Amino acid sequence: MRSSALLHQALEALVKEHPYLHDFFAALDMDLPRDNSILREFILSTPPEHLARYSLTHETLMEQVLDFIAGMVRFQAEENENNIRQVTILAGHDKSGNKEASDLVLCPGEVVCIVGPTGSGKSRLLADIECLARADTPSGRRILLNGSLPDPAMRFSGERQLVAQLSQNMNFVMDMTVEEFLNLHAESRLIQDAPARVRRIFEAAVGLAGEPFSLATPVTALSGGQSRALMIADVAFLSASPIVLIDEIENAGVDRRKALALLIREEKIVLMATHDPMLALSGHRRIVIRNGGMVRIIQTSEAEKRAAARLEVLDQNLGRLRDDLRQGRSLVFDPEHFLTGRPNPS
Repeated sequence: MRSSALLHQALEALVKEHPYLHDFFAALDMDLPRDNSILREFILSTPPEHLARYSLTHETLMEQVLDFIAGMVRFQAEENENNIRQVTILAGHDKSGNKEASDLVLCPGEVVCIVGPTGSGKSRLLADIECLARADTPSGRRILLNGSLPDPAMRFSGERQLVAQLSQNMNFVMDMTVEEFLNLHAESRLIQDAPARVRRIFEAAVGLAGEPFSLATPVTALSGGQSRALMIADVAFLSASPIVLIDEIENAGVDRRKALALLIREEKIVLMATHDPMLALSGHRRIVIRNGGMVRIIQTSEAEKRAAARLEVLDQNLGRLRDDLRQGRSLVFDPEHFLTGRPNPS
């Protein structure tokens, strides 16, 4: 709330509570004093000719400071209100008008896989969640947040996106380093411990990518796998979006299991569209899409989890075979050993 009482507070206390004031005054080329000055006194001590360069007076600058603080407080309050504990998809119908199998409730910390042939309607499901459908899309679905219909204004808000999308084709075009990119995003989210958060994201990204890069690496020089690893870590630790869609992560060049574990740990709702049976079995549930509708929702069974573990062994061995061949090694292939351990090069 805007209040002129802020003008009579000590700058040291104000900046501690509202650290973004550093950037506000820096943009006006005004250095904050190191003493315990009062905000109003600091503004009045600024030469009028300096303020005139920015078309400001002492009075208009005071008004702008108060408006700026009030705006940032409102922004942070909206961030807290955006704490999504549950997303409910009320059943609609398929392209033929047949009612979908059931409603679907999504909760933070779970992975739900979306399976179905190309063109079956996987993208429509995601789009319905993104636009907070109210039975006004081709599927007839309705979306509830925390059990209630959301504020209609949220449907058109560019700042409160429900879904962060991570596809296999991600490329940077900006001219900045990894550190600059992460700092920029952290500052835009008003993160108070930005340096520590940036370091955490960077370390997680390197662990996901499997190929080293540094904070000084230009983002345009990152490989496809490194770019996707950076964005997955960024979404996990910085994005306000509670839902993450991962499209075809099997071809993303990242450690898939680590990526999913990271997003689950950070309490994201993960929707993963995939054709990979191993990944489809790695989720808590999977949605079967056919003819534009949800025809079945399957809870991953213990037997399927055991099958996924066996598939993981096969996948790791296939990866080692590919690596051995790329390194120019000759292989002695033992089918029985391949199913249980590492294929041995000659």
